[in-house]
Amino acid sequence: MKYLQHVLDHLRKDLRLEWRSRDSINGMLFFSLLVVVVFGLAFDPTSYPTMARQISGGILWVALLFASITALNQSWTREQRNNVLEAQRMAPSPASALFLGKALANMLFVLVVEAVLAPIFIVFFNLHALGNVWLLALILPLGTWALVVNGTFFAALGLRARNRELLLPLLLLPISLPALLAMVQATTGVLTADLDPIQINTWIKQLLGYDIIFTTVCILLFETVLNAE
Repeated sequence: MKYLQHVLDHLRKDLRLEWRSRDSINGMLFFSLLVVVVFGLAFDPTSYPTMARQISGGILWVALLFASITALNQSWTREQRNNVLEAQRMAPSPASALFLGKALANMLFVLVVEAVLAPIFIVFFNLHALGNVWLLALILPLGTWALVVNGTFFAALGLRARNRELLLPLLLLPISLPALLAMVQATTGVLTADLDPIQINTWIKQLLGYDIIFTTVCILLFETVLNAE
């Protein structure tokens, strides 16, 4: 219970800071909406509804991936102001509580962007899901956590790097490829109904396994990253 309280304290702190500035959410919204509008203008969903369903899953996750990258570095930059990160290193609370609190906050920010983006995405691409649309309520959080947990870890890893804005995508994109494949295939399978439920469930299970493995690894290694000179 005490560990959970530490996590919630870090989560509340990040939510309060974002509520005051709204820097991360505004940046992610602008970038993701720009991607949707550009692709919506490049393709004509009304003339090619089948093609629109086939590419919409990939476009959605590409928009969310690059939009989240813009906010992940910024979340740790806040900790460097007024030597807050140094205070966190000396605090008696576990380092993993800081990591989980920040990862959960980042996930909530991305979920807010997804909630705003979803209806706009449906309108621009004239989407009507042919499969079980309720599976998206499972795919989206699992996929979002896969991006956020690694992104939060690698953003902390590159804090002391000279080009940390460039380092994050270089590390995050290759290691997220298995998760991206599962996200896109599962989302496209729901939208197009080209995959049977067993195949979609297989992709979801792979995404869940990816989340469990990398969440465990990030938690175990974060204290070393936080205290590295």
